[in-house]
Amino acid sequence: MDRFLSSAVNRIDQKGRVSVPAHFRAVLAKRGEGELYALRALDMPALDVGGLDLLDRYEQRIAQEDPFAQTADDMSFFCHGDGAFLKLDGDGRITMTDFMREHTGIEGEVAFVGRGPFFQMWEPRRFQAYREEARARLSRLRNQPGTTAFIRGPE
Repeated sequence: MDRFLSSAVNRIDQKGRVSVPAHFRAVLAKRGEGELYALRALDMPALDVGGLDLLDRYEQRIAQEDPFAQTADDMSFFCHGDGAFLKLDGDGRITMTDFMREHTGIEGEVAFVGRGPFFQMWEPRRFQAYREEARARLSRLRNQPGTTAFIRGPE
């Protein structure tokens, strides 16, 4: 398995550390990732987390822009200024920093959510609310003409 799938909620310990779920650590190990890149999600109170490939993906996209355009500057500001490196300790834990808590509202627990090539970290109640909203949006789309088979389901 080389994708981040499923979700799990883990408690933050008294030292401010949280264990990354074992199945997420297995993906990171398979990829040879020892250091993580975290980015404050643009339009939701979550962190996008992955290996250096996630940062590379953003930097490749920035390189496609005119370096003198505002878009390139904004994109760099976003992925570099709102990003941080996270270190996994020997037990597969990361320390929850103010950088992470301010954007997400995370306090005592963290919801880890698989997103395929990366995962997200959420405050559990905010994750549950977003999950319900996303399911409702997809449910409304399901019966609209021209909707893809992915949304409609197997025929």
